[in-house]
Amino acid sequence: MTDTSKPTKRLPHARSGRWGIAVLCPLLVAVAGTANAGDDARWPSFRGPNARGIAEGSNALPSTWNVESGENVRWKTPIPGLGHSSPVVWGNRVFVTTAVPDSGEASLKVGLYGNIVSANDDTAQTWKVLALDLETGKVLWQRDAHHGIPKVKRHTKATHANSTPATDGERVVAMFGSEGLYAYDFDGNLLWKKDLGVLDSGFYTVPGAQWGFSSSPVIHQGRLILQVDIQKESFLAAYDVATGGEIWRTPREEVPTWGSPTIAPRGDQLQVAVNDWKHIGGYDFATGRELWRLAGGGDIPVPTPIVYRDLILITNAHGGPRPIYAVRTSASGDITGSAEYLAWSEDKSGTYMQTPIVVGDLGYFCLDNGVLTVLDIATGERVYQQRLGSGQTGFTASPVAGDGKVYFTSEDGEVYVLGAGREFQHIATNELAETFMSTPAIAGDTMLFRTRGNLIAIQQKSP
Repeated sequence: MTDTSKPTKRLPHARSGRWGIAVLCPLLVAVAGTANAGDDARWPSFRGPNARGIAEGSNALPSTWNVESGENVRWKTPIPGLGHSSPVVWGNRVFVTTAVPDSGEASLKVGLYGNIVSANDDTAQTWKVLALDLETGKVLWQRDAHHGIPKVKRHTKATHANSTPATDGERVVAMFGSEGLYAYDFDGNLLWKKDLGVLDSGFYTVPGAQWGFSSSPVIHQGRLILQVDIQKESFLAAYDVATGGEIWRTPREEVPTWGSPTIAPRGDQLQVAVNDWKHIGGYDFATGRELWRLAGGGDIPVPTPIVYRDLILITNAHGGPRPIYAVRTSASGDITGSAEYLAWSEDKSGTYMQTPIVVGDLGYFCLDNGVLTVLDIATGERVYQQRLGSGQTGFTASPVAGDGKVYFTSEDGEVYVLGAGREFQHIATNELAETFMSTPAIAGDTMLFRTRGNLIAIQQKSP
């Protein structure tokens, strides 16, 4: 279903042409970091460095594998309980979180449906943090962060461990929503914990529909940034990652959201970019002061903002609108409808669940039903559109990329490997043989897939 039409709305100051890599902001390079092989492998938070989903140093990622036969499977380790949090990596350590019910197996309903009800499970749970060896998949330690009956219910498609942990090479911080925030050292010693109270993320028009907390923390320059958009008293905050002490907290008048904050450049300074509905915005990294705001789009925001050169890309979709906004990093004040600070906007290709990815000068935006739209990020113009799969399978996990390939994974565990470029190139489809809801991680030349019951390491084996 290739479609090269261009329904883009370009504002008067929209840029044309392409940027060369030489103009890539040096500060952003420092924020993003690298994902090298061996002891230097780093995928420190949701979607890796700066949430970009790109493994910069990887040049031998697998195209094909077979989990059942073991082809290109490095290791496979069972993970107890249920969680949609992604694995994170630093050096030879892989960290993952989960919630384990005291009895029975937690239910999970995947697929393309729109029921707002909460899962019917009030069983006591144990929230766990696990550390694994990247080379072997061996569990090095696991810690019980909290035990009890969940304070907030989850959606039938969600878990009680949705938030991806974050690490800075010395500590790993796990966010369990209403069950608290926990920091451990690399040996599994508890450094500090914080009770943030009841964090009710649910449908803002039906307060009884509780869906579970999902926003993931980000660590940068010794600070832990946390976005908490909930039913009442939403806020954005910075904590000292060494002690857990609060540095600043900025209130937000917002409905619940499930996306994570992103660190973005702003000249020679830094800002925190956040997605939502009433108040998409940027905040000063040092003080938490609001820098800019933008209203509109879908009223159930999930995708995380991503940075590409001097643009912050933000998308959301629900209730009709499906916008994509390309916001200049220099934005200031209320930029809703701004010709100065919105490089371009697009009205129909925004994503609901997935955080998009930019590879080269192309942005990949995939809908829940597998319809993929590729845009030229310099102009917002459509390059091509193609469906992945049959249209009967849901796509929730966000894409990742490296070694000239882009990976999209369906909820049924089908991994579509595409060649990055201006024409659709389907390289392979691989089966994980399990339900898959978590976004993959990349550590050097190894891909990590957290399925319903396992953490699977995929690596291209030498002939």
